Amino acid sequence: MSPVNNDPSSGTAGGGMPLTRKELRARERFLATQNHNVVPVPEATPGEAAASTDREPELPRPVPAVQPAPVEPPAPAAPPGPASKPAAPPVPTEQPVSLAPIPADEPTPASDDESPSVETPGEPHPAEPDHGGNHLDGAEPHEVEGHHHSGYVDPDHTHDVAGHGPHTDHFDEHHADDLHHDEHHADDLHHDEHHADDLHHEEHHHDLIAPVEQTASAKAAVKKARRRRRVLALLITLGVFVAAIAIGAQFLKPLLGMDKVTDYPGPGTGSVNITVPEGSGPKAVAVALVENKVVADADAFVKEFLNDGGELSPGEFTFRTEMKNSDAVDVLVNKDSSKVMYFALSAGLRINESLEAISKGSGISMQELNALNQAPAQFGIPSKAKNLEGFLAPGEYRFPLGTPAKDIIQKLATTTLDELKSQGITEPGKQYDTVTIASIVQAEGGQADYGNVAGAIYNRLKPNNVETSGLIQSDATVTYGLGKKSFHLTEEEKADKSNTYNTYANVGLPAGPIGSPGKTAIDAAAKPTQNDYMYWVTINLDSKETKFSKTLAEHNTYVELYNAWCQANPGRCV
Repeated sequence: MSPVNNDPSSGTAGGGMPLTRKELRARERFLATQNHNVVPVPEATPGEAAASTDREPELPRPVPAVQPAPVEPPAPAAPPGPASKPAAPPVPTEQPVSLAPIPADEPTPASDDESPSVETPGEPHPAEPDHGGNHLDGAEPHEVEGHHHSGYVDPDHTHDVAGHGPHTDHFDEHHADDLHHDEHHADDLHHDEHHADDLHHEEHHHDLIAPVEQTASAKAAVKKARRRRRVLALLITLGVFVAAIAIGAQFLKPLLGMDKVTDYPGPGTGSVNITVPEGSGPKAVAVALVENKVVADADAFVKEFLNDGGELSPGEFTFRTEMKNSDAVDVLVNKDSSKVMYFALSAGLRINESLEAISKGSGISMQELNALNQAPAQFGIPSKAKNLEGFLAPGEYRFPLGTPAKDIIQKLATTTLDELKSQGITEPGKQYDTVTIASIVQAEGGQADYGNVAGAIYNRLKPNNVETSGLIQSDATVTYGLGKKSFHLTEEEKADKSNTYNTYANVGLPAGPIGSPGKTAIDAAAKPTQNDYMYWVTINLDSKETKFSKTLAEHNTYVELYNAWCQANPGRCV
């Protein structure tokens, strides 16, 4: 283990620690008080100075002003005796000691008893002796003009030391405390290289604390601005994200049906007339209501109608636009009849039955209605017609209170005429015959068989018909002429030619329509199904099942089926 060097003149503190700048200054002051002189180290050449700018500043080395004389080896020490004095310690030979560079990190704070000292560039650092009179860099003391000299000359402290001997090696106690205090900062100042440029500012009398505070403030401002930018970017991103969701939802709503209105708030405005044809179902009516903007959604209306439990009847109904589903249902099932003139005409009703229903629903007297019935031409009905029979279209009707009777009849007759025109039948005589055939189809067959019944009737009306010889042979026409309703006729009734509606005795069409045909029957009469049938019979009055045949023998077998049904259902076939 190496001994610890505690020699202050060696340029390092005990244990090899480099001396601080303040320690060197303390030694300088101590040397000045001892009247010793040193000579400065020659300044570096411009080339050397330029090269040194790339490195950290380094303290110049002091060099001896006078080369020391060789030291003679000491004489052998005499054996110690009782009165002998200890021999003087040998003078150490010259040993080069390098001065550690002063760190340029931060200024060394001045001690309490001294003011800060600023050193000009190039100024040499004077060496200081230690307590034993040893000199920095190992230089031996020698005599100059008979005086004890340190071997160095300080240009700032050059003295004439003639007549003075060696100064007592007494170290100022106050400076020793400063030196001891400053040694605690040697490592931090030596190892800290981050503030090398601050030494240059110290040399020009700049305060180092202000730039540090400004730098800290600038960093804080930069961090604050960066934080604001991050928050702003986050807010912008969030806003774009929310906007994208909102826009996407608007595009997705129609695709997902989220924007579909299923009901209007009501009560609605204006007036819309909707005709419900015979045999129409709730779904078909709902579609018509949606098309006319009466209700918002067909499915929602059908659901409301079925929940109400009402029955759908044919006819014309007056609605308002944008009604609630429940209010539209009330119109169809006649729950608001107290506010309007309402009546319903079933398909197949005879003229007197239709007029009675109109009178009951509207409050118009039968006398007024019968007068209108005897003058059908004023309503555009063909001239062959003697009354309104067959031209009062079936269905449910609602008219505002106080509507005149003529307007009501005109509405019903126009509905039938418009249906004939829609089928391409515009000639008045043809219109009258078509309505007559349609009324027979309506009375004789079930709705599913209207086309075949109409085709069989037209086959019987052909001139070459030898099977029935031009006779339609309809029970319904005979009973109409008799003014009764029955499914059974006597042979005498069938042979009575006086009955102009007797198609068993009279060839061709009866005198006129025998009831009010519905739209389906009119369409079948206008465009019958082409077939070879000559006979038909309804074998089930409830289901309206009808059997068709080409010969009388086949027809009679189906008649037996009808009789069997009548026996199984007493009171129905009267």
